[in-house]
Amino acid sequence: MQVLAKLEELSRRYGELDVELSTPEVLSDPERLRKIAKEKADLDDLMRAYHKLTEVMAEIDEFEAVLTEGDDAELVEMAREDLPGLRERQASIERELNILLLPRDPNDSRNTFLEIRAGTGGEEAALFAADLFRTYCRYAEARKWRVEIMSMSEASAGGIKEVIALIHGTGAYSRLKYERGVHRVQRVPVTESQGRIHTSAVTVAVLPEAEDVEVNIDSKDLKIDVYRSSGPGGQSVNTTDSAVRVTHLPTNIVVTCQDEKSQHKNKAKALKILKARLLDRMEEERRSEISRERRSQVGSGDRSERIRTYNFPQNRVSDHRIGLTLYKLEQVLSGELDDIIDPLVMHFQAEAIKESLSA
Repeated sequence: MQVLAKLEELSRRYGELDVELSTPEVLSDPERLRKIAKEKADLDDLMRAYHKLTEVMAEIDEFEAVLTEGDDAELVEMAREDLPGLRERQASIERELNILLLPRDPNDSRNTFLEIRAGTGGEEAALFAADLFRTYCRYAEARKWRVEIMSMSEASAGGIKEVIALIHGTGAYSRLKYERGVHRVQRVPVTESQGRIHTSAVTVAVLPEAEDVEVNIDSKDLKIDVYRSSGPGGQSVNTTDSAVRVTHLPTNIVVTCQDEKSQHKNKAKALKILKARLLDRMEEERRSEISRERRSQVGSGDRSERIRTYNFPQNRVSDHRIGLTLYKLEQVLSGELDDIIDPLVMHFQAEAIKESLSA
């Protein structure tokens, strides 16, 4: 009953928003119009499901009345046959509504920074970091997202020491936030002559892109160093001071960028990454205040916990958070991540529903 009362309240608000959108006061105020239109759009899916629920419940009431009061044998038989299906449909819509009523992560609709770093394992870790980055690029391509490399440090054997990319696209953060953590790989390196399996690790961080109004950085809190870029590149490499290192003094967060030939462009990229990291720190502090006892990998942003293992000899991928094992490593590394991400989404939604019901 509490859910129905909440839905009725939201339905009234939805109607009020519809009226407000047509008033001269709102139409003449672009910022207010944007906010109201967004609030209404956020309720669209919920209201569609709510209307389906009320229609099904009305049908159920009609058929139940036929069963108890009807004197037409044919109608009674029809009601007896149709009621089980209607009740199943009602239960399905209610499950959908439970998910739609969950508090939305305000970051879900944002672009996202993806940071991949080689961990333990030396060159083999760097090679797998490159493999994992290609996996996410293929996944992004399949979902029509755009990948913009902000910074990359390559390893001598052809792998990647670190890469930071900004992924532009609807729902990028909502899908990729489950990838943050330590990814472990077990395979025989190319250089291994005895055929022994080595274990390496790669760290993945996923940060929502920050808006300027959310993170205000005082220029006095920044230390900016410029130096000559290094590594493969064009004629500006090692000849001009185009590389930029930005240090945020209050937090000691350091960001470096050297991929662009222009010092100005490298600085702009570095500041964008810095804002995302500061926003992530603010979000982490907020989450810690809300719940210090229950800190899951996704909820806390703790990147020290191993979340997934990629075992090449067994063609196996295992996600340790939900006990999921797939024997399709090649397909996963080719970008078919939905078979992992979809179960993670359902798991954490179920956990959130349990938590909301017990609150």
